Amino acid sequence: MKVALDAQLTVGTATGIGEYARGLVAALRRTSVEVVALQEPRLDPWRFDRRVLWDQVLLPLRARASGAALLHCASGTVPAIARAPFVVTVHDTAWLAAQQHARAYARYYFGRFALRNYHRAARIVVDSNFSREALLPLLRDYDSTRVQVVYPGVADDFIALGRRTGDGHTILAVGTVERRKNLEVVVRALARLDGARLVAVGPHTPYADECLALVRELNVADRVELPGYVARDALLGLYRDAAVAVVPSRYEGFGYAAAQALCAGVPCIVSNESSLPEVVGTDARILGADDVDGWREALNTALRGYDDQHAARLRDAAITRFSWDASARAMEAIYSAALASP
Repeated sequence: MKVALDAQLTVGTATGIGEYARGLVAALRRTSVEVVALQEPRLDPWRFDRRVLWDQVLLPLRARASGAALLHCASGTVPAIARAPFVVTVHDTAWLAAQQHARAYARYYFGRFALRNYHRAARIVVDSNFSREALLPLLRDYDSTRVQVVYPGVADDFIALGRRTGDGHTILAVGTVERRKNLEVVVRALARLDGARLVAVGPHTPYADECLALVRELNVADRVELPGYVARDALLGLYRDAAVAVVPSRYEGFGYAAAQALCAGVPCIVSNESSLPEVVGTDARILGADDVDGWREALNTALRGYDDQHAARLRDAAITRFSWDASARAMEAIYSAALASP
């Protein structure tokens, strides 16, 4: 079985979807699937016009040239015209539910236009039950049994970190600094904590400027770092040394940062919004997205340390739950079913 997989978002500053595509390709190559990773390094996937050129022109051409029987649109966007049957991974419905700050043309392309094309998919894969329940009402006349949940895996370098007990003062937030990530609740909690610092890594949007203005207003500028996108080694070092990881988002289709933290053995605190309670289960503290007092108390507890044996048990459970090999086996079965469909 030969499958062409859209890996364009692994180019350049890969974030969550790039991590997904990279991990899935590697895991599929340990199965019977012959996977062809499609990408064009000369195109910046973060420029809108380049992304549309890739999705709508180059991707279907490269898929056809590969000789693959099936195309996997792993980045959530699909060509309007595709000759081969395709599977699409819909990571979330944020462009329809939580990205009102974005430009209208981007909201349309990644939202309504993408949704219209999903109806032609042989199968749709989602990262969580939350995302499935959010997507199904939007898919008119689409067979719901063809929408299947497959949890992404976490890469081996997070699992093999050699985690210690943390530095006792670093609060780590990973992800694009955008409004739905709700970084401000952690900034407000930090202002009531002595000796703690916040490091929020990820590409900036205009929301980052709002967070920095709040940082200055609360007089915590010397304890907050927003370095933007960081290299892989630096990111792993932050996970290794941080005292606690936080995911205070108002909307996540999966919450990769939480899964990575759990697999690395880092204590984790998340909001009670969207998919996050599903992803962490009972293995992380869950708080209201606006509960500043709750975040302060939970962070204060985490910064004081934790039981090593309990943390090791949580880590082992997370590694089992977020296994790339298990994800690849599930995807292999979905590919087979897609090719067998009319």
